[in-house]
Amino acid sequence: MRCPFCGNEDTQVKNSRPTEDNAAIRRRRQCPNCGARFTTFERVQLRELTVVKSKSRKEPFDREKILRSMLIALQKRPVDRDRVERVANGIVRRLESSGESEIPSKLIGEMVMDALATLDPVGYVRFASVYRNFREVGDFGDFIGKLGAEAEDQAH
Repeated sequence: MRCPFCGNEDTQVKNSRPTEDNAAIRRRRQCPNCGARFTTFERVQLRELTVVKSKSRKEPFDREKILRSMLIALQKRPVDRDRVERVANGIVRRLESSGESEIPSKLIGEMVMDALATLDPVGYVRFASVYRNFREVGDFGDFIGKLGAEAEDQAH
């Protein structure tokens, strides 16, 4: 592993352990050249995924985009980052084990929305407002009205 500080090609692993959800290995490394310490994460990748965007444009799948969008939606909300990491890992595992190598971006967005609905209702609405491209206040009202109706149906 290359040192991010001095570019030395050979770094030493000082400590290795699984993450809390056992989805990755956390490694503490040290550069023998400059003495800097840094952390890397190693994850299993079952298959190479490609995201199919609108107009059939394709780009490589990036787990960090899912995590980043969820963290933005949950900013200043009482949701533990480790819990968000576990949910993101679950989404990635489902996508990798689906058998498909090309995943529509709409499917990923819906999976993130479903996950946020269980994590935090405010984060869910925040994400939905961007994902569904709300343009005016009425769009929020309509969406929240539908949420309220769904909650009523589930209560009965």
